[in-house]
Amino acid sequence: MLSGRRLDLLDPTPVDIELSDIAHGLSFVARWNGQTKGEFAYSVAEHSVLVEKIFSHFENRANPKWQLAALLHDAPEYVIGDMISPVKAAVGSDYQKLDERLTAAIHIRFGLPAEIPTQIKAKIKKADKLSAWLEAQMIAGFSLEEANSIFGKHDESYFEIFPIELRSPLESRDSYVQRCQTLLKKFGE
Repeated sequence: MLSGRRLDLLDPTPVDIELSDIAHGLSFVARWNGQTKGEFAYSVAEHSVLVEKIFSHFENRANPKWQLAALLHDAPEYVIGDMISPVKAAVGSDYQKLDERLTAAIHIRFGLPAEIPTQIKAKIKKADKLSAWLEAQMIAGFSLEEANSIFGKHDESYFEIFPIELRSPLESRDSYVQRCQTLLKKFGE
């Protein structure tokens, strides 16, 4: 890793996880395989910040610990990349096991339980799905009908509530780090 840490992908440990590595990696991983409108690819870092905003919007007065879990929901992708769901399914259980081990190490590193409670996980997944619905239409060229059929129907007012910003990887990285540090500070209080 750029931080100098050596991360064993098959047996990751929390002490080898650094926020700077996660933020940097995620800011250079493109969502939608880079097939998006705009000057910059839409990064997993930007997506993660959006998912946390959506989660926090719907979970008014959410515990900062669960806001942090929402922000970190795709954190393993800093080393394993972003794979679309059909490819993940084709790769099979080995990918899932790798993702679960990395997720557990990341969660422990930041003071979260290795396994997020099911009800919180479901709420993060709901925010993730809304994010995908917004992204599909705003930057990935999907029609409303296509997005509704794949990601479920959502209120069109969300386009105004959750605008998507396409920023440079370094701006995305800095935004991710800043949000994580803010949540860690709140979580520690």
